[in-house]
Amino acid sequence: MTIKVAIADDHAIVISGIKSVLERNHGVQVTGEASNGRQLIELARKRPADVYVLDIAMPVMNGLDAARELLASDKKARIIILSMMDDRSTVERALDIGAKGYLVKESAPAEIAVAVDAVFRGQTYITPSVAAMLAENPSGSRKAGRGGTRLTNRERVIIQLIAEGLSNKEIAVRLKLSTNTVHTHRNNISRKLNIHKQTDLVRYAIREKIAKI
Repeated sequence: MTIKVAIADDHAIVISGIKSVLERNHGVQVTGEASNGRQLIELARKRPADVYVLDIAMPVMNGLDAARELLASDKKARIIILSMMDDRSTVERALDIGAKGYLVKESAPAEIAVAVDAVFRGQTYITPSVAAMLAENPSGSRKAGRGGTRLTNRERVIIQLIAEGLSNKEIAVRLKLSTNTVHTHRNNISRKLNIHKQTDLVRYAIREKIAKI
């Protein structure tokens, strides 16, 4: 099966480089190129891709707004953010919107093919340096999830699947449970860990080595 990828970046040389790396891999085809987020939205309407790779800093419409609009029209859109920015607030905004991958441009040539494959398969891929940063609690913040919290094996599996970006319904299908049961598990996990945001749960999964990110 061919993985169709659309790329949005306002630098043609970046698109050319990503395209060159991706198309060395059999089964990957770049089917759309855009220089801003609005162009990408229009491309997606005419010719949907399996994975979208978006820069953040683009004219007309930035990558985060484009990701938000893509996901509003297609909740299953698989999005990788590719950016020069690696600060916590920007990364967390991207993940909160629903991006499944985050790469910094300096490491993209070595990681983009792996990231596209992982995100296509429903996993989350975050540049290791960014993942390490997310795993650290901010100075002075509460230490969510620490202090000998006991999770069941089932809860750990569900945390892993949540961190990989699966919805309650998809987790229910994967584990052969009812959606209500998964919802109950999520509530129990949030209560035990005192974690209520997706990005905080991803951070916990990375830190505790529950998710293979």
